[in-house]
Order: sequence, then C-alpha cells, then structure tokens
Amino acid sequence: MADSTDSQTAPPTASTGGAPPGGASSDAAYLERRTLRRGSAGPLLLTGLGVAYVVSGDFSGWNNGLAHGGFGGLAIAAVLMGLMYTCLVFALAELASVLPTAGGGYGFARRALGPWGGFLTGTAILIEYVLAPAAIALFIGDYIESLGLFGLHSSWPVHLACFVLFIGIHLWGVGEALRFSLIVTAVAVAALLVFACAALTDFHVDALDDIPVEAGAFGANSWLPFGVLGIWAAFPFAMWFFLGVEGVPLAAEETKDPARSLPRAMAAAMGVLLLLALITFVAATGARGSAALQSVGDPLVQALQPHGVPTTVSRIVNYAGLAGLVASFFSLIFAGSRQLFALSRAGYLPRFLSLTSRRKAPYLGLLVPGGLGFGLAAATGDGARLLNIAVFGATISYALMALSHIVLRRREPGLHRPYRTPGGLLTSSVAFVLACSALVATFLVDKDAAVIALAVYVVALAYFAFYSRHRLVAAAPEEEFAALAAAEAELEH
Repeated sequence: MADSTDSQTAPPTASTGGAPPGGASSDAAYLERRTLRRGSAGPLLLTGLGVAYVVSGDFSGWNNGLAHGGFGGLAIAAVLMGLMYTCLVFALAELASVLPTAGGGYGFARRALGPWGGFLTGTAILIEYVLAPAAIALFIGDYIESLGLFGLHSSWPVHLACFVLFIGIHLWGVGEALRFSLIVTAVAVAALLVFACAALTDFHVDALDDIPVEAGAFGANSWLPFGVLGIWAAFPFAMWFFLGVEGVPLAAEETKDPARSLPRAMAAAMGVLLLLALITFVAATGARGSAALQSVGDPLVQALQPHGVPTTVSRIVNYAGLAGLVASFFSLIFAGSRQLFALSRAGYLPRFLSLTSRRKAPYLGLLVPGGLGFGLAAATGDGARLLNIAVFGATISYALMALSHIVLRRREPGLHRPYRTPGGLLTSSVAFVLACSALVATFLVDKDAAVIALAVYVVALAYFAFYSRHRLVAAAPEEEFAALAAAEAELEH
C-alpha cells in the first residue's frame, strides 16, 4: 500500500541504488510532498520546546522514586540522571549541528551505526513518543476530574478531546503550535517557582529522611532506607525530571540556522530543567516529608496543604499542574510526529505516513500516532505502566545515540562540526554508561513494562528485516548523509 501510494514518484532505493525514470526530478517530486515549514522556530521557541517535553514530570511521577530509594537514594539517582542527560544533550548538540534534519537520533545513528542502528534508535524513540502522550492523556483526565472542571470525569471522551484539540493545533502549523507550547510552558514554570517559594517557607530538614529503614537492605540507613540498591531502582523516576529534552533536534528542519540555534537551545533548556528539578525535589520533600509524598499523585499540592486544607497557592499549583501536563502532552505529540515523518520519508516505515499538508504539517504522522495513543489510553487506563514502557524505549535510544557520537568521533575525526561537545568522547561515554545502567534499572521497577516494550521491538525489527530494509529511500536527507560517508570512505581506500 505504501509503495503504491507513491508509485508515480518513487525515488531510488538504497538497496538497489537505481534511479527510476525521471531521476533527479523524481526525487524532487517525492521530497516535495514531504516538506516541513522551514525557519519557523528560533532559539526561544526551541528552548521552550525542550522544557515543555519535560515540565509535567516536575509536578508528578518523580516522587514515586521515594518509595524505591528514599530521599537519599532518589537524590543520588537524580544527580546521576541529571549528569546523563547533560552529557547526552551536549553530545546530541554536536550531532544536530552536523546533521540538522527531522530524523534526529535516527539520523545520527544511521550515519554511525548503519541502517540497523538507525532503525533500532528510531523505533526506540517512537516507543517513547507514542506511549508517553497516551500516559499523559490519562493524567490530564485525572487532573480535570480532581479539579472538578466542567463536571467531567476521567474517561475516554476526555482523552479523545485531548488528542483531537491538540493535534488540531499542530495541523494548523508548526509556528503556531510552538508558540502555544511556549505560553503553556511558561505558565507551568512560573507556578513551579511560586510553589518553591511557598514550600521553602515551611522547610524542615528532618522531614527529608522520615521513611522507615528496611531491615536487611544492604547499606540501609535513614537517608538510604532501602539500601544501596534503592539508588539504582530510583533511576527511572529520577529520569522524569528530564525525560524528553533529547527531542529538541527533531525540530531541526523547521529551525532558523539550526547549526547554531539547536546547541544553544538544548543547553538552555537543560539548564532550566536542572534548576527546576533541584528546587522542586528539595522544596516538596522538605515541606511535607518523603514518607507522605512517596505514593501520591499530586506531590506538590500535598506539600502545600499538610493538613489537607487547600490554600490559594495550592490551588494555583494544582491548576498549573494541568498546564504542565498539557505542555508535555502537546510537545511530545510534535516529537513523535517528526520522528515518524523522518523514518517514513526514508522508507523505514510505510512512505505514505510522511506526506505533508498544504500547511507543511505531517498530517498522517500526527493522526496515526494520535490514534494509537488514544487507543492505548482508552484500552489500558494505566498511565504508570505506559510511562514505564516509554522510559524503557527512551533508555535504549539514549545508549544508541551516545554510542553514535563515540563512533563518529573515532571513525570520522575530520567531519565538519559547527559545534563540538565539551569533553568530547568522555562526555558521550559517561552518557552511554549511565544510559545502559538506567535501561537495566527499568527491569527492577516494572518487568512487565520492559517485556512489553521488547515485544514491540521484536515486531518492528521483523518488519524491517523482512520488508522495509530492502525499500529504503536513497534521496532522504539522512540516507544521503550516510551514503556520502560511504563514498568518502571508498575514495580514501
């Protein structure tokens, strides 16, 4: 079906290297129907996009790590995961300046690790960006119900409305979508700062380590109530402070001067997220206590009303939590659509999925993942499980993207790099080791989620092995970039 859709303008395939009748004109016609709106995003919108991916994680989710590691365990895990993301962002900033296309991580891995590496990375990213919005849609429904908005209950009509409304804005245009995202994100960030100021006025050091110590746990004490292993088990929850920021390069083809704008925006977004993680984590646990927050769905709200009595500030934070969820939901839809668009345009997935509208929006890249996300949300109703599957996919992609930086630095030291990662190979090596550790940690938290993600991976790999790897599109930017490297290597030999 995919091939017949584009039989009139099918480009040459990477497997054969042959050119169809029409040659370059056929390539141009194929790509013309798959073009994004150039120059729509500058550094400010990109920085907002990076923060938007993540900001909902500051309002909820991270606190479940207290039940696995206690304050000390989650604190150490947050430091290590913050280090992992910082190193990864710097490595990706270099890769994005070299190859500023919508493929993002897939494109980087394609050049460094070949078609299999590219597909493995792109699939892992898709798992993250399809599952995470589904989970957040469930959380939005819960928030709307808890706030008593419009008299609605958390059910499939609410989840459907989320997908329809926000996908509709994306279909309108990327510039409008990113500006909407920036505004909602700014509201959420402002609320986090208000929360921190209010919570720190009631800060108590002895509230941080009030979780009872588990008898028999190796290395257990009041700061590590579940022992040393609790640090490792808290990794997936510490990731919630940063999960998604790596998606900024997916906006490359819609960015003004991407080689300069992407590194700046990614560094700025990471700086904001590190600050928000620190003040949110410390202020919340110090105000209410780790024991009281370890399993609640709204830790920031609970931190501001220790006796269960709502205050003006707690109400503000409660509504802002909804804004944070909307910002992350909205931006993750954007990221998933661009990764799907790039994989489809290059033939790894059915080619019709990369067609763009008159407003240069990948409409099927938005609608198909949206439909899948809504179906998963309606069928499972388990937001935590969906997010755990998303985290599993994310950690695989992090390891492969960090490895791509290492491979390209070693194999192609002379490659033109408008931006160079501070620390070079050491930086990406740290990201790689920590990503592998986080991947293993997902099995400690939710084995079923890890198994489900692996099953999805197996199905995707079977599709690639038996079908799509023989139908890759040589004219796609990421494939051309890899082909150029192969040609240069041949000339050198």
